Amino acid sequence: MDKLRLTRTALPVAALTLFPLLVACGTESAGDSGSGTVGSGTNTTKSSVTGVRWAVDSLTVDGRTAQAPDGAYLKIDDKGEVEGNYGCNTFGSTATFKDDGIDFEVARSTEIACGDVSMKFEETFARALDTGTFTPEKTNGKLTLSTTEGDTVKLSEEKPAELYGTKWQVESLLDHDVASSLPEGADGKAWFTLDEKAGTIQGSAGCNEVSAKATVSDGKITLGPPRTTRRMCSDSLMAVERSVLELFKGTVEYRVDHRSITLTSGNNTGIAAVADK
Repeated sequence: MDKLRLTRTALPVAALTLFPLLVACGTESAGDSGSGTVGSGTNTTKSSVTGVRWAVDSLTVDGRTAQAPDGAYLKIDDKGEVEGNYGCNTFGSTATFKDDGIDFEVARSTEIACGDVSMKFEETFARALDTGTFTPEKTNGKLTLSTTEGDTVKLSEEKPAELYGTKWQVESLLDHDVASSLPEGADGKAWFTLDEKAGTIQGSAGCNEVSAKATVSDGKITLGPPRTTRRMCSDSLMAVERSVLELFKGTVEYRVDHRSITLTSGNNTGIAAVADK
């Protein structure tokens, strides 16, 4: 497979939505399996696999199993176009359905910086998708993709997250068209939840707990003055906290996309978060 350049750089946010279209070169179609079974000896059909957003639960390669990071998913449309996320970086590819299973073409991905654990999972996942034909087996909302060598990807059907009541885990900081991953050591530290009945937002700004009034209307959230604890943390956590607290100066625009959300202020800075599993 082509070497993926997964470097610690940032990429324009607008590019993140384009990667499902940036697939490997070639003219192969998605195959002619139609609604028939995919892979010998299975009862799984092409139509039961496509059109579903599958959360990646775990990956087993060479007998070693790794749990997937939050936000990792895979989705194949009925034409074989693939979009997904390795756990940090978004990717796009093409899937070909054959009588013996599913083949994935070489993927192209974004290059957002990730933590060491996420990077290792991404590289293994990307390599696994390009190494062979996968036999799918779907049962009770679960999907297992297996190769003849014994490698497996376990996935679960993923429902869209609700704006209210979801624990949104902050993954990156936004500055105009650029998304930057959180500093090392800050992963999983910043999060928030919106309470519709109470009309509040609460969570962690990275170091300190934070809460405020929150009024949601017409794609916008008006935030009241934040109430926070007064702990001091590492420089990386405090830097994240300053960026998060900048949002509590008025009204932010929000956009929910399945299980991800962005909050953007009037000066085009903000945060991107994913629903906690």
